Amino acid sequence: MNERQLQLEHQSMSTMYGTYADILFVLFPFLVIGMQRLWDGNLYETLMQPDLSIAAAILAGLAIGKFVLGLVTNRELGRYKERIVFFIALTLFAVLGPAIILILSIIGGAEVPGFVAFVQPVLLIIAISLYSTAVTISNILTHDVGQASYAPGTEGHSTDVADPARAGHAPLDLPRHSGTDSW
Repeated sequence: MNERQLQLEHQSMSTMYGTYADILFVLFPFLVIGMQRLWDGNLYETLMQPDLSIAAAILAGLAIGKFVLGLVTNRELGRYKERIVFFIALTLFAVLGPAIILILSIIGGAEVPGFVAFVQPVLLIIAISLYSTAVTISNILTHDVGQASYAPGTEGHSTDVADPARAGHAPLDLPRHSGTDSW
């Protein structure tokens, strides 16, 4: 492996570990609640409470944020804009909407139907998958913006985030709308 491949592999592993750390950080309080219910002998109650839907909604919100970050970071996506917007819509309709409906229905006080014990873990798995996808897409798009500094003829307009002295703008400084964008 050459140095570039090692660097890409290291970046990929860092992204993977960071993504899993985010997911574990979100799920940790729900793990503690589940362990307490297990201690009390009420583990099945965890599946009938809104805890997993809350976790799925949090991860879906984080995924939407990452997808939007990918859209905002790289404005020259062309045909890929529609794909990212599709993932945002998929996250809204497949996870966030059903999770919020389940939360409100469970908290509403009516008897919780048995299918909720199956639907909530499925929602959580889908939310974790979409969040992982969102982080990967966002990092690819952010990395592509950083690679623009290596293109010929861009010496004075660098966007290399790894070297702030060479960067053309301050980190986290969002680009201004110039009126010429095709949005």
